[in-house]
Amino acid sequence: MRVRGNPAHLPNHQCGNAELVSPADVRDSEDLARLLEQLGCGDDLIVVSNRAPCIHSHQEQGIVAQRPAGGLVTALEAVLSKEGGCWIAHGSGNADRDTVDVNDHVRKEYLDAPYRLRRLWLSDAEVAGYYDGLANEALWPLCHRTGVEPTFRQSDWDRYVQVNRRFAEAVVAEAATSRPVVMVQDYHLALVPQMVREHLPDAVIVLFWHIPFPAPEVLASFPWRDEMMAGLLASTVVGLHTPDDMANFNGSRFVGQALLATANGRAHAGAYPISIAWPARQELPQPGLAADLNAKLKRRFGIAPGVRMLVGVDRMDYTKGIPERLHAFELLLEQRPELRGQVTLLQIGAPCRGALPAYQEISRQVSELTARINARFGNAAWRPVVLHAASADAKTVTACYRASDVCLVTSLHDGMNLVAKEFVAARNDLRGVLVLSEHAGAAAELQQALIVDPRDTAALAQAIGRALDMPPGEQLTRMRAMRGVVSQFTVFRWAAQLLADGVRMAAGRGRRPAVRGSRATA
Repeated sequence: MRVRGNPAHLPNHQCGNAELVSPADVRDSEDLARLLEQLGCGDDLIVVSNRAPCIHSHQEQGIVAQRPAGGLVTALEAVLSKEGGCWIAHGSGNADRDTVDVNDHVRKEYLDAPYRLRRLWLSDAEVAGYYDGLANEALWPLCHRTGVEPTFRQSDWDRYVQVNRRFAEAVVAEAATSRPVVMVQDYHLALVPQMVREHLPDAVIVLFWHIPFPAPEVLASFPWRDEMMAGLLASTVVGLHTPDDMANFNGSRFVGQALLATANGRAHAGAYPISIAWPARQELPQPGLAADLNAKLKRRFGIAPGVRMLVGVDRMDYTKGIPERLHAFELLLEQRPELRGQVTLLQIGAPCRGALPAYQEISRQVSELTARINARFGNAAWRPVVLHAASADAKTVTACYRASDVCLVTSLHDGMNLVAKEFVAARNDLRGVLVLSEHAGAAAELQQALIVDPRDTAALAQAIGRALDMPPGEQLTRMRAMRGVVSQFTVFRWAAQLLADGVRMAAGRGRRPAVRGSRATA
């Protein structure tokens, strides 16, 4: 028997004679599948999220499936690699209802996957209260230090409770045993662990909180803090991005004194920094083709040949620091006239939550700043800022990373920020410089980036200038080190550690073995 890594996380009866895989060994979907086999948790595994891994829409050619870009869906689909798995999510596509059976499972002709996709239908009023209201006007600004005040409405909270209850009921209905492994995704569904636990007390429940967790004194302002913490603490494991988030969570256990006396206070909280799927060799062009591809990309966005490129890839969100980035670039052009005509900032800003006033305001600010900078410095042959206020597919985004000299990630506050890691993974030419906010979780791992405070305009402008001046040898050294980190700590390793810890924690608490048979009902 060849042992890979430390198998101490596995219960004794799972060691057997097979080759052991530790979570630290997991790099890709195949490694994760072997670990799931060892853990014995692949036959009744349920993922719960607001957003679905596949959305169907009516188009001219018929019903078309659209899959969101990013490594998270890839990793969670790898977790659900057996037919016993199920993904529960809100059905929001205009053809989603036309693809399901009587049990709201997507029919196989519309889903090329081994797992079941169970769709949950939400009314407009439920979406407005649970998602737009409580999740994005209350919890999102509460958790991000940006100066945007949260809005608390009792009606939003009531909808949030109602929708979380519906997700929990779906979990119970889809569970094939009395001890399913349930992976709950994000702040939209904080109450689901407790609601599932009421019906399935032996379930292994792993919740991952994808945004920063607020400090105890900030959480104290949330009117329903006790109820939310009780929901989270019913989890087996609560996953957070950073040690700071973990410290905030552990401190917040004491915000509601009633929680101290409850058994739900035993949830294990840990830092599990999320990552990306490392691209396969064939997914990236070889360095020899870079010049032609980069020229094509620049022509597409109206950037003249020979002009160097800065790139920002963000949702149009007030947490991302896009206005701060533009102010710093404007200052750089003031201070270094020789850069005028020589460098362009390509800002991709995907529309986001456009019905909410705070998002309308950030879109207005970015558009006005772009127009001002272009009017002040630009000419017929050169635009300092090219704003693409629309979504871009994964192939285009990767091409932007590879064509750029510098990637700007200037978040005012961010849980992780996977753009930073995507940029590093795309640069198999070992060139390019990452300018990274100290307030993004990725800064703890990507220490060879140029780390900045995005609110310090002068320092940010100086960092952008330094990045443009960085010699190739220094770029290579920094990029090689960062690529070593990202290639080792992939999203599959993230999922592996969460699941391994969940199974270990449940075993340590003496959970009863699973009972095979018909699916449980609420």
